[in-house]
Amino acid sequence: MPRVLSDPDADAAHRLVLDGLDSDGLVTLFGRCTVDYEGRASSTLGPGDRHVMCKPDGTVLVHTDAGHQPVNWQPPGSEQFVAVEDGELHLRSERTTPEEHLHVAFSSLDHAAVFQVTDEEELSLEGTEEDLRGRILDTPALVEAGFQPLATERETPAGAVDIYGEDDEGRTVVVELKRRRVGPDAVGQLSRYVEALERDLPEGTELRGILVAPSVTDRARELLAEKGLEFVALEP
Repeated sequence: MPRVLSDPDADAAHRLVLDGLDSDGLVTLFGRCTVDYEGRASSTLGPGDRHVMCKPDGTVLVHTDAGHQPVNWQPPGSEQFVAVEDGELHLRSERTTPEEHLHVAFSSLDHAAVFQVTDEEELSLEGTEEDLRGRILDTPALVEAGFQPLATERETPAGAVDIYGEDDEGRTVVVELKRRRVGPDAVGQLSRYVEALERDLPEGTELRGILVAPSVTDRARELLAEKGLEFVALEP
């Protein structure tokens, strides 16, 4: 059964959200809040009425009253923390690879709820890796702000890199594309490309590896962190 609070104070909402996060529930909040993000870029939203959703896989979405895309979000695998400070509910979401921080401070809440969700169906994807490549080449910021593709199918001693480019700091970026949820094998493939390029490129070249896919398994996420690689959730 869902647990729902209307017009909760910060302490009641804190207890509900904390329990929802601990029980892997789907947490939703609506109220007046500010939003601050620090990571690949930085952004600030002043006071406004917004809907915030925290999914069991670590995804956090912040929606306003317009459009279907969230104005701020954190990808799967992020970790959430909740606290009461000066009578306000504070929700923080943190990601380590790359480092990103999202902070939502609610001055008032109209709604707080936790749902235990079961959905065993797999999404059937019709798109291809070529579709995914085309999306990124058309809009490189889907990978990250400032990303610049330089080549596709760039050959390395370990095979061909899907997209080879640079970030906004001039670092070399290797992007591996997958059209479906992936596991450790995809991480190993990306790692081999990165290692091959580290040997092939001039000494001192800064190199990043990014896996782009709709989602990854928990073990794949652990391996990405261990190897210093990154993940961007994107569908074809």
